[in-house]
Order: sequence, then C-alpha cells, then structure tokens
Amino acid sequence: MAQHKQLRRKVGNTVALITACVLVCGIAFAGAVILLGENRRLTASGAPSSSPLRQAPTAVPSPGAKKPAKPVASGYACPGYSGLQKSVLLPMMLNDTFAWGNNAAYKVGNGSGDIKWESDPYTDPSWHLWLHSLRWLGNGIDSTRAGNAKAKARNHTLGIIQDWVKDNPFPWKNDASASESTMHRTNVLICTRQALLTGLHTRTLPAQYKWLDDALLTHAQYMIDHWSGIRNHGTDESIALFGVGCTFGRQDLMTKARDRLNSAVVQSIDAEGTTNEQSVGYAGFNYRLWGRAAEVVRRCGVDPGPAIEARRKLLADWMALATKPNGELFQIGNTTQEKVHSEPGTPWEFVATQGKSGPHPVRRTGIFKGGFIFGRTGWGEQRAFGAESAYSIRFGPAALYHGHDDHTSINYNWHGQDILIDPGYYGYKKGDVQDWAPSQAAHNVMTIPTAQSKKVPTRLVGSASTSNSDYYELADQPAEGVNRARDLLVLKDPDVVIALDRGVSSSEQRYETLWHLPPGQNVTVQSPTTAVATGGKVQTHLFQIPFSDVNGTTTVEQGKSNPAQGWYLPDIFHTKPAPVVKFTQTGQNARILSVIAPAATGEQVSYTTRSAGPNFFVDLTVGATKVTIKVTPDGRLTRMN
Repeated sequence: MAQHKQLRRKVGNTVALITACVLVCGIAFAGAVILLGENRRLTASGAPSSSPLRQAPTAVPSPGAKKPAKPVASGYACPGYSGLQKSVLLPMMLNDTFAWGNNAAYKVGNGSGDIKWESDPYTDPSWHLWLHSLRWLGNGIDSTRAGNAKAKARNHTLGIIQDWVKDNPFPWKNDASASESTMHRTNVLICTRQALLTGLHTRTLPAQYKWLDDALLTHAQYMIDHWSGIRNHGTDESIALFGVGCTFGRQDLMTKARDRLNSAVVQSIDAEGTTNEQSVGYAGFNYRLWGRAAEVVRRCGVDPGPAIEARRKLLADWMALATKPNGELFQIGNTTQEKVHSEPGTPWEFVATQGKSGPHPVRRTGIFKGGFIFGRTGWGEQRAFGAESAYSIRFGPAALYHGHDDHTSINYNWHGQDILIDPGYYGYKKGDVQDWAPSQAAHNVMTIPTAQSKKVPTRLVGSASTSNSDYYELADQPAEGVNRARDLLVLKDPDVVIALDRGVSSSEQRYETLWHLPPGQNVTVQSPTTAVATGGKVQTHLFQIPFSDVNGTTTVEQGKSNPAQGWYLPDIFHTKPAPVVKFTQTGQNARILSVIAPAATGEQVSYTTRSAGPNFFVDLTVGATKVTIKVTPDGRLTRMN
C-alpha cells in the first residue's frame, strides 16, 4: 500500500455503542487448525488442539419456547452488518466512500482500497469506530459470495480488509476505535471467509488468502488479552471469540468463550433481572444479545448451560415493568425512543400486544436494588390497557457505563401520554447537548447549580404502597456540602404525582426542581406558583405549593444552548426543543413541594392548603375527583382518602 500513509493513532476513552446483530447469513466451514504460539498470538499449525471441551449442564428452554433439542452443529452464522450496508452501497464502497449516521458520505481512501484509517472529518467517535469495524463492506462481502462474476468487488473488498490489517498491527490497544470495534471486525472477517468459500465453491481456503485466517486468529488473541468484561462489549467479544473457535474447530477457544459467557451473565444481569448497564435501552439490547449468545453456542454443537436463559427470563419480567402504556420503553440512561419488542412467552409479549397475548405480569410495582423503581396503575384490568399510567424512579449505585446522573428522577406517562420525560441521550460526539444530556440538569430532579455537582449513590430510605398510591423516600448528597431528600407520592384516581424536595446546606444555595415536559407542549406561567402546559388532548398543571417561609419562583426554558437546557433527543442524531419548568428557591435550606396534575383539556384542576397541628394538608381537585394529601414535618407524604 502507499508508503506515504502515516496513521495518527487516537488514544481515548472507551467508546460504548449499541450494536444490534440480527441478520443471519452463511455457514462456517472447517478451516486451518491452529495452536497457541510462544508469543501469545494464535498461529496456524498442522495439528489440532488437544484440550477437551467441557460440557455444561443441560440448558433450560428459552423463555416462552419449547425445550431445545440437543445442540446440533450447524456452524457459526454470519451475523450481518448492523444495517451499515444500507448506507454504503456497492458503488460507494468501490470508491472507498464511507457513510454513517446523518453525516454526509466521506471518501476515506484513494479509490484503490488504500484507506486513511485516521479519517475523522466530523470529530465523532462513533463515526470513527464504525469505520474501523469494517461493517460498511457488507455489500462487497455479499458480492464476494456471488462468485467470479463479482471479482472486482471481491478484490476491492479484500484489498480494504488487507489494508486495515497492514495499517493496524497487533496489538492495536492504543487506538480506541480499532480496539472497541474488534468484535465487530472479527465477525466481518468471518463473514468474508464464509463468502470466499461459497463464491469459490470450495471447503478449503486457498493459500493466497492465508492472511485472512492469520488476521482472524490475531483478533481472537486480542479478545483473549483485552476482554471488556461484564458488559455488552464483553458479551459481543465472547460471541466473536466463540465464532473463531467454531470456524476453526478450536475447542479451547470455544470453551474459553463459553466459560466467560456463563461467568459474565450472572453479573451482567443480577438475580432480580436488572442489568449493570444502568440503561433501559441497553437492557433490551442485552436481552437480545444474550439470546444470540446462547443460540451461537448451540449452533456449534455446544450446550450453553442454564444460566443465560434463567437470567434472560428475569430480565424479560423487568422489561415489562420498564415499558410505558403507549408501548415505548422508558428513556432511562443511554436509551433512544423505542417501541417495545414482543418476546413470545414472556410478560414482555403481554406488554407489546397491550394485553392481548402473553403471560400477565405478576406485579404492578417493582423496586430493584440495581437502582430502578417502576410502577403503574394496572395492566388493563379496570381500564383500557393504553389508558393506564406508569412511572419510573432512579436511585442506587452512582452512574456507571450507560447510566446518567439521574438519581431521584421520576418519569411519568399518563393514560399513554408522556408527561414528565427523560430527554434521552446524544451519542458520543462532544458538545453542549452531549454534555448536558447525562447531567442532573437534564432530569426531573432538584439541582443545586450554585454547588459543584458529583455522581453519588442514592438511598431508598423507605416505601409504601396501597391500592391507589405509591410512596418513596430517597436521600443523597448530589453536590459538595449539600444534603438532598425527595419524597414522592404517585396516585391512582386521580393519576397525579406529588414531590417534596428538601435541600440542606451550610451556605446559601440556589435550589431548582426541574420538570422536563415533552416537545410540543405550550407552557404558560400563570403565577409564581403555577404553570400550565397544553398539548394534544392533555393539559398538565404544575403547582409549586407554598410550603415554607421562602418565596419561590416558576420559570420556563426551552431550546437553550451554551449551556444546553430544554431539549428532547429521540435518537443520537436529532434534537427537538422541549420545555422545562423550573421551581426555584434560594437560601441555606429549601423545601419545594410540587404537584404534577395532568387532566383532559378543559377539565378543572385546583387546590387549597391547610394546617392541622404539625401536619400540612393539600386538598386537590382534578375534574370531579377530590383527594387530600398529608405532609408530615419529616416530609412523609400520605394519601388520606
């Protein structure tokens, strides 16, 4: 390749991305047999490995499926290219042009397969990672499978792959994009090998392509040496490592990969069904990814053992609670706007079909020590399924992996319509919106902008549920020198949220309780204590109930930049202005009592307050329904009728 190329290696933090591997193509063929060399790199050899494959206990059936028959070896299937081939058509690939996301296509090579792997025209870690993944070569690989009639495409595809191998010598740990895309690139190499064998009508790879096998073995060694551990990247790596073992008949590689999978799944998904990713979107992705892991192992004639399916069953129950009545996932952590996937035979199917089929979930609320609380008014027993209301609350361990600094935040869906939202996330491209999206300021919490915020664990101090109310008390120290407590009461009939935020500091602070509303809402501030949001068929009344000697203010922000505030992010490519209502108090201490009362447009909502002894009462009227809430001196909220 061109001698003028000098690659600038990018050293940076690990990039984590959602990567759905769902397409199936091809069959793995037996190939060269290999041994582990003294230099800890896998090299070709003429003798098979002698290490026996340890058999795991018989696998339990997948949730909702019949018990699988004894695994029959059919080979490792090419998992496809995650849709990148739809953006990079064959003529583009033959011209060394790459495209990803909503950025314009960009020519990354000289048109002859000599690629500038350091190309990063949009300063976007995700764009650069997918360039190194090689998944954009999908159409070229498919043409390779077609045989000699597509020789030009085959030669160009192989040329680009060989160029990557030459320009990125082992090990490539110091290049974040090359490192983080190793498992994806491994699958591309396997797909290419399968396509070559099919297109050439042979079961043995010709000697001129020995470099491809060498590259696969080098990638396997890299994944052995640099395993990402108990998160989705580690799972993807173990699947790809197993694929290399299956491709070459290497029992030692398959055993290592399967053992890693079985060890990781019980840490990735805990005994309550919560994943360690701190993201609802990634939880759903992990459900499918672990299902693929078990299927990959079975396809190569190996029993995956019972652990994977047992934990997936728990996760399916968790995901049912993490789904709103409108069929979308709660956008918690790195989660895009996403409709729920139906998983036959699980409560997730019940949710996806709005109660038409699938097993009925066993509980209305769930508190998970991994840091999630979910609750809803019901599952369609007394109302239409889509007319139920649902909420999510965050607490627990400090932000990790794909989690946000969202502790004590509540998201609320009323009768299938979003009322309080998590704005989502904006991928990994640096900027004020990306910085804002995972921060406290992007969530429905009390922030202290005058103090230095920090990511901390949050305690669930107490909880109580009745047939028509759910109560939670949370506490933490989200900023230097500030103690924060939040009491939440979620009602049924009327479906209303009440929150009491308390802040205590040794110095004067500005306390802001934020309520993020969906885009398209028109918000009017009617007084220092009242705002009304109107949109569609719902009118949301937001009250800052006078509850202390400090006079509060009510303001609205939307579509602000530098610093960002008031946005909604349906995916990592788009932003929409969305209003955020701020209830603000200033002083050493603060007590902000909020009522979020959605109602049908035109329905009257009002309140009065009174005191009786040490207790404070709010008498709330929503339409024809009246309810009284008691607030005790220590902040406990109780429904009285």
